[in-house]
Amino acid sequence: MAWRNCYKGALPFTAMVATECINVGLNILYKASTLKGLSFYVFILYSSAISTLVLLPLAFIFRGSRTAGLPTIKWPLINRILLLVLIGFLAQLCGYKGIEYSSPTLASAISNLSPAFTYILAVIFRMENLALRSSITQAKIIGTLVSISGAFVVLFYKGPTIISPSQSLSLSLHSPRGTSETKWVIGGLLLAVEYLLFSGWSIVQTQVMKIYPAEIVVVFLYALCGTIISAPVCLMAEGNLRAWTLRPDVALVTIIYSGFFGSSISVVLAWALHLKGPVYVSIFKPLSIVIAAAMGVIFLGDALYLGSLIGSIILSIGFYAVIWAKAKEELSLGSSTDDKTPLLNS
Repeated sequence: MAWRNCYKGALPFTAMVATECINVGLNILYKASTLKGLSFYVFILYSSAISTLVLLPLAFIFRGSRTAGLPTIKWPLINRILLLVLIGFLAQLCGYKGIEYSSPTLASAISNLSPAFTYILAVIFRMENLALRSSITQAKIIGTLVSISGAFVVLFYKGPTIISPSQSLSLSLHSPRGTSETKWVIGGLLLAVEYLLFSGWSIVQTQVMKIYPAEIVVVFLYALCGTIISAPVCLMAEGNLRAWTLRPDVALVTIIYSGFFGSSISVVLAWALHLKGPVYVSIFKPLSIVIAAAMGVIFLGDALYLGSLIGSIILSIGFYAVIWAKAKEELSLGSSTDDKTPLLNS
């Protein structure tokens, strides 16, 4: 019983927090790499290829150990995986282009729209019950709105400096001086589209895991199809042959980091979506802005402003309100509803 509670409670929570830390680190590295001239198309193709190679032996080992318990891979599964690849590629295009035009901090702030998008889509696809008189539903809605409000405070209100920046550690990851306000707005819009697509991606991924409950195999097929489909697109979009030559610098580190840890993130997301559902996964997005602020201060020597502290507190309150609602929902429904709502409840 203790292991079951840990597996369905503490373990998903810890895994999702770690995933957000890795994601923020990737955004920071990617921004640094683009300032050094890394092409988005080079990044996508190389990182996808590395992820495929990393997952290849694991997929065969996992598939071989569970062959008897897994269904045959058929066209409905492949069809949904191809849809996942299309949505994922578009989301990455919008997301990383948005970071190029703005900053990782803005990306972390905009990610707070993900719970709202996912909750709306889950209600539309009848994966989440909308009972406005229920305290659980009210907590989810209010918590999501409070989280978004906290993100806006972090983004638009700086206030006095609490911790001054360390010039010796500081790495400029913000937009170059020549960047216009128009590019900043475009970057924000692209990031908003990314998280709308991510919400749809989470819904489709949950359906895929219901058809084929093998996280590593599904993620491998996703990476393989993504590499095959993105290869001709990226090669045609990036015609500069010099851009495909990598040197031992931050760009190479970013690609390797994305290839190895990106595949790990994909497996964790697939597992969490299968175990907890898309709404649970999306509510961890607000944590990224807190993590981004903390990593900026600790590793990059960025300044910490009063607005960031106040916004993070507000954001955390909203985040834990949704966590409380999900925990209370699972306790009230109990294990007897597992077969009825497998996409959202443990």
